[in-house]
Amino acid sequence: MSQAVTPKATSILSSDLPPGFDPTAEAAEKSLCFHGFWAWFVLLLLIAVCVFVVMWLLRQWIQGPIYRKANRIDGKVVIVTGCNTGIGKETVLELARRGAKIYMACRDPGRCEAARVEIVDRTRNQQLFNRTLDLGSLESVRNFVTRFKAEESRLDILINNAGIMACPRSLTADGFEQQFGVNHLGHFLLTNLLLDRLKQSSPSRIVVVSSAAHIFGKINRDDLMGERKYSKFFGAYSQSKLANILFTRKLSTLLKETNVTVNCCHPGVVRTELNRHFAGPNWMKNCLKVVSLGIFKTPRAGAQTSLRLALDPSLEKSTGGYYADCMRWPLVPWARNSETADWLWRESEKLVGLPPIEPPSTSTPQNGNGSSANGTGTGTGTGTSGPGHTNDTVETVVVNRS
Repeated sequence: MSQAVTPKATSILSSDLPPGFDPTAEAAEKSLCFHGFWAWFVLLLLIAVCVFVVMWLLRQWIQGPIYRKANRIDGKVVIVTGCNTGIGKETVLELARRGAKIYMACRDPGRCEAARVEIVDRTRNQQLFNRTLDLGSLESVRNFVTRFKAEESRLDILINNAGIMACPRSLTADGFEQQFGVNHLGHFLLTNLLLDRLKQSSPSRIVVVSSAAHIFGKINRDDLMGERKYSKFFGAYSQSKLANILFTRKLSTLLKETNVTVNCCHPGVVRTELNRHFAGPNWMKNCLKVVSLGIFKTPRAGAQTSLRLALDPSLEKSTGGYYADCMRWPLVPWARNSETADWLWRESEKLVGLPPIEPPSTSTPQNGNGSSANGTGTGTGTGTSGPGHTNDTVETVVVNRS
């Protein structure tokens, strides 16, 4: 009886199923699927793996390329400013591994010595020297150069790395706005005082660490020191970084036939002490620190473009360029303005007390104040010594820049 009924029941059930449906295959498929907790666990695990891979690839892209050429620079004499921490320290570390003789020029001799000892221990290069240099003091710059020239007859690589960012308005020892004074004027004087050594050692190189923030900058000829209006980042800092680039481009033309090259670079958004003046509540600062672990470059990654400009044999003849992520990039029009670069150079010479490296032009363009762009800068070296002191004289230093 049961055997007679079963085929009939099966026939009825089969008639209710859609065409092509195979109950056996469906049962086998269900046996291979996860249900309940395990289904969610596998899904979340796959999502987590995908997110991790994407974040890892993003971080690798953010870190940028690494300078991998193995060329050594044994016996080369190098000066690196601001190198007791961050990008500068990583730059010195790599140059020391390649055999360079390095003068570490820092404002704080105690921290510089700690960094020097650490690098010597890691590289076994004993040719590292701790020297005091405060770029906020023109006297300190001159003292540093005097001591260096007494010790060395050559200079192969100068890396202007030191800088400050977005600090509250304050003045240097000479009365200049702090960011413009340290980031631009201090390095301007240092480089000019060392030009004779660089030329004697040619082929030699100058590397200027600037920033992509220069695109927000403007050389404010009417208020260069930010006396009337002061903005920490988009004003003073960006102006000083634009000044770095204009200085680089002007210097490259002056050194055209000397076999001394000068290039500038943007190191990237790097996790260093440069942002120590960030103003905000503590919770925001803590959040920024956490976020920076994932989206900011490490100091080692930030040093790679400087290292390429200092080391790469293929760049021996390259000069006047702006680099980021080890590649040369075009500049915005206001960073290529030769008239602004000329004006800034002459103004900087007056401010730091250097005689003009070029003879004054008879037909001088007007500056932002409506007066002659050449100002009072003659061979006497007189000019402004700081904000609000247009009638004061600046001590003239006779410098052999030829």
